[in-house]
Amino acid sequence: MHTKIYFNDKPLFLTDSITPEIEPYAHHDDAVLIDEFSHGGINSMIHEMRLEKVHAGIYIHNNIEELKKAFWKKFILVKAAGGLVLNEAGEGLFIFRRGKWDLPKGKLDDGETLEECAVREIQEETGLQEVELKKHLVTTWHTYDESGHHILKETWWYLLSAPGNQSLVPQTVEQITKIEWAKPADFGKYTSNTFGAIHDVMKAAGY
Repeated sequence: MHTKIYFNDKPLFLTDSITPEIEPYAHHDDAVLIDEFSHGGINSMIHEMRLEKVHAGIYIHNNIEELKKAFWKKFILVKAAGGLVLNEAGEGLFIFRRGKWDLPKGKLDDGETLEECAVREIQEETGLQEVELKKHLVTTWHTYDESGHHILKETWWYLLSAPGNQSLVPQTVEQITKIEWAKPADFGKYTSNTFGAIHDVMKAAGY
């Protein structure tokens, strides 16, 4: 069992064991491994993950929830939701924002469920009027700094469908400049220039 947090596109694994997914990182010279549970160890790992020379981190502790709780205290938690939208032809919807291909998503509003947030953000960012939520795919975490604060964004990703031939309108106020439907055979064109978390979403969806 593990939780993965992205620092930019660098994964930090909070784990109770070295799983097959983590194993390749454990032997890299540019990965940091810590197995001492302490506030100093947590601060050290966060510092190391921000160094250019470090490309992955592994923090081992036998109680994952205790480790997550200690890490979460170092950040302001922001919740968001979005998803992979498929049309009737089985094509996936990608948006182009700030130089990378992405999937539509956004922050949770007060009083809103994560499912409602995913549908609303997809409609706002793509112009789709009708989308149907199918199932939860995966939850991802990534960090960034904003106004001097360390933010940890928890994003809930869903699989959704868009019936019919609906118009697409990029939400330019959110710096979205292009929206494209892509056949699964062409997904690689988009995922070759995207974020680490999006690879996790696509994998969870079976692509």
